[in-house]
Amino acid sequence: MKIRAQIGMVLNLDKCIGCHTCSVTCKNVWTSRPGVEYAWFNNVETKPGIGYPKEWENQEKWNGGWIRKADGSIVPKQGGKWSLLMKIFSNPNLPQIDDYYEPFTFDYDHLQSAPEMKHAPTARPRSLITGKRMEKIEWGPNWEEILGGEFAKRSKDANLDGFEQAQKDMMGQFENTFMMYLPRLCEHCLNPACVASCPSGSIYKREEDGIVLIDQDKCRGWRMCVSGCPYKKIYYNWKSGKAEKCTFCYPRIESGQPTVCSETCVGRIRYLGVLLYDADRILEAASTPNEIDLYQAQLDIFLDPNDPEVIAQARIDGIPDAWMAAARQSPVYKMAVEWKVALPLHPEYRTLPMVWYVPPLSPITSVANAGMLGTNGEIPDVSQLRIPVKYLANLLTAGDTGPVVRALERMLAMRAYQRTK
Repeated sequence: MKIRAQIGMVLNLDKCIGCHTCSVTCKNVWTSRPGVEYAWFNNVETKPGIGYPKEWENQEKWNGGWIRKADGSIVPKQGGKWSLLMKIFSNPNLPQIDDYYEPFTFDYDHLQSAPEMKHAPTARPRSLITGKRMEKIEWGPNWEEILGGEFAKRSKDANLDGFEQAQKDMMGQFENTFMMYLPRLCEHCLNPACVASCPSGSIYKREEDGIVLIDQDKCRGWRMCVSGCPYKKIYYNWKSGKAEKCTFCYPRIESGQPTVCSETCVGRIRYLGVLLYDADRILEAASTPNEIDLYQAQLDIFLDPNDPEVIAQARIDGIPDAWMAAARQSPVYKMAVEWKVALPLHPEYRTLPMVWYVPPLSPITSVANAGMLGTNGEIPDVSQLRIPVKYLANLLTAGDTGPVVRALERMLAMRAYQRTK
């Protein structure tokens, strides 16, 4: 057993109001520079939808993450070393700028400098890449905000796989529609596919806190990491010729402060905490044969910070006592491991993500209180959720509805209890 510590994050989707404050503050701090105008280390998507970049969850298209071979080993889905070498100068799995969006600004100066005219002046869009005026804005990082756009495009959401066409058509009707917000950032995975995909070896995972970073001196701009990451949270800086990604605000973490997105979150949906895990079992967990079992396999490698054997081994492995104390008080450990109300995003990618999500509950309660849903005693029937449990399972547990139902029922029970006070 080799114990390592990681600072993980849990996002409570039941509390997210979709205000994009996290996205804007992250953008202002990290990517308000030439070369990464199109990059949003943190973005908030409305689901169902194809997201940003377009269809990022469709790994048949992008070949991100890992696959398990017949002999039980795992390799990056885009290929091993020789396969990457063969396409190093022409990556067929690389998203284009139109898959993200062409970043733009507006001619704000025209609003002040325009001469007197019959109609009010307008600020026309201008590309931040070419500097030329744009005739039409085609896409954006929040284009599908609050179910924007036609359902025919949003129905390409990979989490709707497994639904009959008749069910999809019904979801497209106004009275049957549903939505949820999904804030996304780098998952700082235990088994990151980006690290394995980089020909230069420039991406590394810090042992002291688990944060995945890119060494800008080593990066040669091959961009294999962009296609290797199944969450599409690595971006190419076209000006510097380097790859960039969410740094988990490591300068703030090192000084005892939360990430910018956590501190500025209006809904207070983000929780940071220390998790202990057995580094020797990462490969075993990621190689689990059945994708549905990957969630439990990842849970099994997390360690109890109150276990005397774990405490003793942690001291041997150099984990500071202050970190052990933080692990014992970690809200991430409680929600993910003890209470099991937080779940990983797409565990089927086999990267063992470390940013977990509490599934949203809000769409059921107002309807249940109005007497429109069946109830089990004081607790509404989870099977009649406005957001289908199957959809949440495809998003968070590789299609296994059991953990999702358990999490939602526990949250409903807590809500019913709190309302009796």
